[in-house]
Amino acid sequence: MSIFKLKLPEQKIQKKTPLDLLHSPLTEDLKRCYDIIVVGAGPAGLMAADQAAQTGLRVAIVEKMPSPARKFLMAGKTGLNLTKKESPETFLSHFDKQDELKPILEEFGPTEVINFARELEQEVFTGSTGRVFPISMKASPLLRSWMKRLDSMGVTLLRQHEWIGPVTSSDFNHFEAFGKQISIPAKALILSVGGASWARLGSNGAWAERLKETTIQLAPFKPSNVGVKVDWSDYMKPFFGRPLKNISISVAGLKSRGELVLTSTGIEGGAIYELGKTLLESSSTQIDLAPQINISQLQSLFENRNPKDSVSNFLRKYVKLDSTKRALVYEFNQLKNRNPYHLAKAIKEVTVPLLGPQPIDQAISTGGGVVWDSLTPDLMLKAYPGIFCAGEMIDWDAPTGGYLINACMATGRWAGRASANYVLANARL
Repeated sequence: MSIFKLKLPEQKIQKKTPLDLLHSPLTEDLKRCYDIIVVGAGPAGLMAADQAAQTGLRVAIVEKMPSPARKFLMAGKTGLNLTKKESPETFLSHFDKQDELKPILEEFGPTEVINFARELEQEVFTGSTGRVFPISMKASPLLRSWMKRLDSMGVTLLRQHEWIGPVTSSDFNHFEAFGKQISIPAKALILSVGGASWARLGSNGAWAERLKETTIQLAPFKPSNVGVKVDWSDYMKPFFGRPLKNISISVAGLKSRGELVLTSTGIEGGAIYELGKTLLESSSTQIDLAPQINISQLQSLFENRNPKDSVSNFLRKYVKLDSTKRALVYEFNQLKNRNPYHLAKAIKEVTVPLLGPQPIDQAISTGGGVVWDSLTPDLMLKAYPGIFCAGEMIDWDAPTGGYLINACMATGRWAGRASANYVLANARL
């Protein structure tokens, strides 16, 4: 059951080209005052503005970068994974703050994300693993359509405007723009300023320093969905940048199947991210290079190996290991023992020593941020009425695979509706 009683009117999206993607000249923007200012033009901020503007309120999005949704566009560079088609219970199980996120994701889960993409005239498809992508696979067509929708509702985008606080209910609307400090009148503020990774795209976590001056509780930032460090020998240099496809990786009783990429400093990829902090805190992991065949079957293959066949050639011809997989076998096994069982085990259980997570700025996402105890159920700061939070800046975490973007959009939607309720309720007082 939603906590929001306000029924939002349907908006007819006009077919027109946005003016420079919603950008208005600075002098013109300063003449305006807004009901709601949204700080941050990622998926959470865009959705917050979208929902707030549907009530007819005057909404502005403030973005410190020259263009909106840079991290969103980067996420879609290799295929924009919007969500994952699963039952609500299964979908929710992948998040660490399930009780807090449950009502939010129940209102805007996989089905709703799919319907929203279609509203933006972006048809989607569901892959074999349940992951949902736009037909185009890219983020840019969806973003362009979304910006047109926002433009049709009168939303203004203020580029290269950085929110500088302070955090008080009566004084929160100060910004730095083009070397000047300015104030933009507003009745409510939605912070959707991201986590602390990919600083070059705008998410550097600097906002946390401003909130430390308040009573708001913050959990320390930590890398999530990030690669792990491995101390490779020189032997592995030719294989950096190459993928390990169709592998299984396990740690502490957890198992994930998918794809990894070898880097000069370690390994990264979806199969790792799914194992979360358990892997990041482990000293080693085991990789199964042939999950499609069990160890007994593999042992039988080695028992029937022609002595004239070298082990390397046999692995290529009969076990179907490519050069990268074979290199990994030799990196962590001497293979002096040619016993069929030991050879099979060397393929099925490649033990890789780990040296901890990669630096936080290399993480796809980060944990930490504003703790839930500092927020009301509608994502408003308890200590500062009129200031709402959304997206990755709140302390929740999830693996890649559609969960991150879905939750960012869902919390943005929730905060956008709640802020509109707040403004409209206070207007009636």
